[in-house]
Amino acid sequence: MSEEMKQDPGFGSSLALLDALGIGPVWVRRELAVEEIAAEQVQHQAAPALEAAAPDPAITSATPPPVPVNVVAPVARSAPAASPASPQAPAMPRRAAPVEEEGGPPSWLDEMDFAAAMEPVLIPEGDEDEEVPAVDPVIARIKTMDFPQLQQQVAGCRRCGLCEGRKNTVFGVGDEKARWLFIGEGPGRNEDQQGEPFVGPAGKLLDNMLLAMGVKRGANAYIANIVKCRPTDDNGRDRPPSPQEVASCLPYLQRQIELIQPTVLVALGKTAALSLLGLDPATPVSRLRGSVHRYQDLPLVVTYHPAYLLRTLNDKSKAWADLCLALSTYQAQAN
Repeated sequence: MSEEMKQDPGFGSSLALLDALGIGPVWVRRELAVEEIAAEQVQHQAAPALEAAAPDPAITSATPPPVPVNVVAPVARSAPAASPASPQAPAMPRRAAPVEEEGGPPSWLDEMDFAAAMEPVLIPEGDEDEEVPAVDPVIARIKTMDFPQLQQQVAGCRRCGLCEGRKNTVFGVGDEKARWLFIGEGPGRNEDQQGEPFVGPAGKLLDNMLLAMGVKRGANAYIANIVKCRPTDDNGRDRPPSPQEVASCLPYLQRQIELIQPTVLVALGKTAALSLLGLDPATPVSRLRGSVHRYQDLPLVVTYHPAYLLRTLNDKSKAWADLCLALSTYQAQAN
């Protein structure tokens, strides 16, 4: 609003008439205190004209009081007509809008609770009683060990109950940079006594299988087991390791695989295959044969354990088919 309009003699009477009729200005700009004082002076000068131009009291009694200068009247907006049967919500108290200053909230928030609008949203946290699984410090150290450190750690391992009945731990044997890694179940009686995997009749059969592939024990081949100690039953006979025993010992084999970085893995028997692939214990070896599986991006071929082949001679031809699959996989990886 300019100063010329304010000095117009008819401005005061027009403003008073509009206020008396309840249709005063729908928007009054809130500036500094100097403009508010000037507005009050204009209203004081227009008081006589307002009294002279006042309409009938019966009309003015039905009209709302004039809007104060320091309160912003909301702009009239069209709203859908309410149903006569629907109750009308009580009017909420108006809150004076904050003065618009540099860096403050904009004037379009004068109809909002600015403090509530800026209140941070609280994100619910998890259950305080929820337990976070702890990291096994032994496994963390295993992941950083080299071959001599790892072998020393296995020799003194007591992570499961198999350590109580062992004579020797069976770490593994062969070329530490081998391209072939053969993995069996666990040590038997002969292995427990000598501390080396696959000795005795089953070991001789494995050596013959390697020679048929053009591979020799200790040369470009490494032989290990899922567990490093001999599992036995109450009668002292060999048995498959339990899931708990496998879980306790598997980090050693995993570290061996990381250090060797073989080209192809060959799982000898059900326990080795299921432990490496993380499959259900009821999965038969016959379902896993004939396909190339993956263990941490390394190809893995499953075949029968040499001890099983000594008892089931008819399956030796199937084992040879598995080894041929491993050979073709190795050649594909090498090329």
